[in-house]
Amino acid sequence: MKFVRFGKPDAERPGVVDADGVVRDLSGVFGDISPETICSDALLKFSEKEVASLPAVSGERLGCPIANIGKVVGIGLNYREHAKESGAEIPKEPIVFLKANTSINGPFDDVILPKHSNKSDWEVELGVVIGKRTKNVSEADALRHVFGYTIVNDVSEREHQLERGGQWTKGKSHDTFCPIGPWLVTSEEVGDEQKLNLWCEVNGERYQNSNTSDMIFTVAQCVSYVSQFMTLYPGDIITTGTPHGVGLGMKPQRYLDDGYTMRLGISKLGEQLQHVKRSDEA
Repeated sequence: MKFVRFGKPDAERPGVVDADGVVRDLSGVFGDISPETICSDALLKFSEKEVASLPAVSGERLGCPIANIGKVVGIGLNYREHAKESGAEIPKEPIVFLKANTSINGPFDDVILPKHSNKSDWEVELGVVIGKRTKNVSEADALRHVFGYTIVNDVSEREHQLERGGQWTKGKSHDTFCPIGPWLVTSEEVGDEQKLNLWCEVNGERYQNSNTSDMIFTVAQCVSYVSQFMTLYPGDIITTGTPHGVGLGMKPQRYLDDGYTMRLGISKLGEQLQHVKRSDEA
């Protein structure tokens, strides 16, 4: 199934997408699409027959499909071709960073560049949504702890990430730098997570076009690895890296600016579209 949250920011209601692509209102059944409902397995027990009886919704903004996300954990340099374009060696272990929760944004909301940002970049990524408490899970059991998948645009300010010292988190955590959605799709509906096409266009030109089969560390390996260092809870998201075609890897490099658009998608998970604006705050 495909779950969504619709409505104005901070006032979203839960929804589900029916077989015809119509959003239907779930608020009479569930309070929200949240860590609590994900953990309970109640969403997985909801039937297509029940979906058809729900009121249809149209013309509503879609927000991040999960409320109250505990943490967003990033995996860096996890596609072979992206590592090559970055001039980096293939990592021996996953590179792990965090994106602040304040960066979470809706899939069609504007992305706001910091006033003095000159090197903000696009990164389409497969987001893995944890379904149950996960700690020190084996690779063999890791996918049993995954509820489903979503799209994440891991927008990154490269100067802050790479040239300002310290951790990558600084360049990854600006407000609006983590569009998530539009859908939260259950693992069963997605199928093989290592055979998904993913792409990103900037101003109508496709720069990223790859497949999750190019990952260095699989989804199962990423979940298992991260769980060695922190406990993962329902609703937490692991973003599993981006393929080649980012602005950092171009010659000359190209970055986002005021008035740009980003359109990105992953097979079975839908599409995002963001307009880029520059902040006027100091």
